[in-house]
Amino acid sequence: MDMPDTAMILAAGLGMRMRPITETVPKPLVTVAGRPMIDYVLDSVKQAGVSRVVVNVHHLADQLVGHLEQRAGDTILISDERDHLLESGGAIVKALPLLGTDPFFILNADTFWIEQPGAELHLRRLAANWDPERMDMLLTAAPMDRVVGYGGRGDFLLDDARRISRYDGKSPHPCVNMGAAIASPAIFADAPPGPFSLNHCYDHAIGKGRLFGLAADGLWLTIGTPDAIGEAERAMKEFRAGAQPVLSP
Repeated sequence: MDMPDTAMILAAGLGMRMRPITETVPKPLVTVAGRPMIDYVLDSVKQAGVSRVVVNVHHLADQLVGHLEQRAGDTILISDERDHLLESGGAIVKALPLLGTDPFFILNADTFWIEQPGAELHLRRLAANWDPERMDMLLTAAPMDRVVGYGGRGDFLLDDARRISRYDGKSPHPCVNMGAAIASPAIFADAPPGPFSLNHCYDHAIGKGRLFGLAADGLWLTIGTPDAIGEAERAMKEFRAGAQPVLSP
């Protein structure tokens, strides 16, 4: 299929685990290696040729909106949740009039990646593997050894057809949902009203056999706590120097 021309970046969270930093700075503007996290995501979107970006805002929204307005040459639309935080799924439902009727990317503002040198851009790989006849969503499913800052046991399993199921807690080679996906707007047709998590959509698609995953290349970083910033910066430096980063257990 053609590249989706629209992306939704989820950026409204309170960043509770990132306190005290997020008491005065919205989490997407927390700096890693000298740059706000959301700028890494926006740069990846722009590099892949996506022309329109929708960003939802809530916590310290004025700071984030002001930063986005300074991004020269970017077309960024704001989905305003100042009055009511809607969680990941509810945020997308609210933004659907801005996102349009074609498949679009969904990205997290606090999860970003460093591309493998010489490899095809990840968002272009997602688009090349998207099949609307079989899929409601195509997620990035990163192997545990490519993820910095993730403290869980795993999120999903992939079968030989790359169809996703929930991790059962014991099977080998679980994957981590890295918050970079393509979705059909149709998956939100029966969404519950008000705030809800994207997990509702994942489970619905799993039940129909229409949730798929694409294994991630490169280095993937999720920044959940202040301690994760230093670990991410070390891993980025090692990866860019051509070394395999040593990840914390």
